[in-house]
Amino acid sequence: MAMRVTDELLNGVLLIEIDRYRDERGYFEELYHADELRGLGIHTPFVQDNHSRSTAGVVRGLHYQHTEPQGKLLTVLQGAIQLVELDLRAGSATFGRHVSVMLSDERPQLVWIPPGFANGFCCVSDVADVLYKCTSYYNASGEGSIDPLDPDLGITWDTSAPILSTKDRTASSWTSYTERPTF
Repeated sequence: MAMRVTDELLNGVLLIEIDRYRDERGYFEELYHADELRGLGIHTPFVQDNHSRSTAGVVRGLHYQHTEPQGKLLTVLQGAIQLVELDLRAGSATFGRHVSVMLSDERPQLVWIPPGFANGFCCVSDVADVLYKCTSYYNASGEGSIDPLDPDLGITWDTSAPILSTKDRTASSWTSYTERPTF
């Protein structure tokens, strides 16, 4: 088997190790294999691939899509990130809790993020390329964002000077989200 779950990070968020085959030319790895993923309990089609590049200190997120919610299968192609997932599912035992995990191109891993989580990450290397497959198409009218620096979340980002987009700097507070949860 080329893929195996090594940890359930938070109520459905799975850390998946993949095999990497090295030789004198470099390495080869399968980042997506539908049958292997089904064997791990991930029975969903993916319809869109996204690739982002960030520089050191950039914090992206916390983003979610409430209309046509997205599940994501994420990996780091280059560099290293601190990945943060926040459970937005009001009926979940882990509602409002987050998980933080370090991912890098040095270790071949995927993270499965089911619908109902706000996704964010911090680039902790000079540059990081992140690839994620999505279970539904991007829907601008159905997206939301929570302030990744909101102290009520208790997230300790691995940067002393976070760089955020205007959208992320002006995102909703956690308190505002909890007044009208969308999941």
